[in-house]
Amino acid sequence: MIKATKHKPLATTITGSLPRPSWYVSGLAGRRFSTAMADLVFREQYTDTLAVHITDQVRAGLDILTDGDARFDMDVGGRSWFSYLAERMEGMADPGLRPQPWTSPREREAGDILHEVMEARLPFFVRGPVGRGGLEYARVWKAAQRMTSRPMKLGTCCGQLLEAVLLNQHYASRRELLFAIADSLNQELHEVADAGCPVVQLEEPMLHYVAGQDEGAELTAALYVDAFNREVAGLRDKTEVWVHTCWGNPAAQRVEVATSGYEGALGLLDRLDVDVITFEAASDGGAALPAIGAAIGKDKKVCIGVVHHRSLEVETPEQVAALIRKALRFIEPERLILSSDCGFGRQGMSRMHAFHKMVSLVRGANIVRRELGLEPAPCLAAEQRYSMLVERAEVGPRAPRPRISGR
Repeated sequence: MIKATKHKPLATTITGSLPRPSWYVSGLAGRRFSTAMADLVFREQYTDTLAVHITDQVRAGLDILTDGDARFDMDVGGRSWFSYLAERMEGMADPGLRPQPWTSPREREAGDILHEVMEARLPFFVRGPVGRGGLEYARVWKAAQRMTSRPMKLGTCCGQLLEAVLLNQHYASRRELLFAIADSLNQELHEVADAGCPVVQLEEPMLHYVAGQDEGAELTAALYVDAFNREVAGLRDKTEVWVHTCWGNPAAQRVEVATSGYEGALGLLDRLDVDVITFEAASDGGAALPAIGAAIGKDKKVCIGVVHHRSLEVETPEQVAALIRKALRFIEPERLILSSDCGFGRQGMSRMHAFHKMVSLVRGANIVRRELGLEPAPCLAAEQRYSMLVERAEVGPRAPRPRISGR
């Protein structure tokens, strides 16, 4: 169900995460969200952080907002993206430093930043039937949505990526575990949709990582498609459903896998029961855009990253506009959504960098909106009249310097 992006050509958003304010030093530390919100210090820091994240996105002029993933703890390499689920779902326990699946040779080598990220993953055992437990996504979404009238998106790591970092000691097979997680998260996401959430985003299905590389694998790409559709079953009747895909962001690094492009996975992604599919495009100049435009059905919208999440260099509005124009050669404006390649993370960049990337995103979109005869979005951050630097013309003619006699 297209809700948040209905009648919004070139709608703008970001993937999810934003850098934490330096003063936000509390964390959930394994607690349920509702329990932590009874802690006065955490509640104040968390709600103030939401206010900061929302205000920055409004100043930038984004159409669809996120809570900045403020519920996640400040950990190594974005571990909370996985562990928020594992710490709260039923059947999972005992995280620790133990062997786990590797995705690239870099992760095996001590001294590599991805090795340090893997040391901090601390995978959980599955020792009983999986249930949604205390995820409380509806409460997480409400805490942010009640601060703004703009649509607030709720994003979550999808079940198949969670399964990939778990150690199964209960189910007869990985397939059985995968579908148990999908069923549990489906219940949780329906509660969010029933609460009124306008956009639910599931992040990082395994398809673009395994497409063409899954021969003989226990979990094939076709099985991942079935599991994902089970996870979102019935949601499109209630809310706008997005699937986010990119090439990773652990400590602002690209995940190294055998596949390097989207082309082999596009047919699989088009089979997902979603309204919007997101793609990383800023990092490679939109190399896959022709293939994306040809492969993704007209029943779906396409969201592309037009600012890079792993680079500190802030794109100019003209660079953003050029990438949007390239996308419009293959995707209609009413089907095109503009975003960041992935989340900005909690340790990859500063708040200043993330903010100005959002501003450039909107300014670049406004350039193209004007070219198409569309209304530009208000961008308070780019209003010259609010600059603290007074223009010389406003000061008046420069007074003559006094003549100094003697020398």
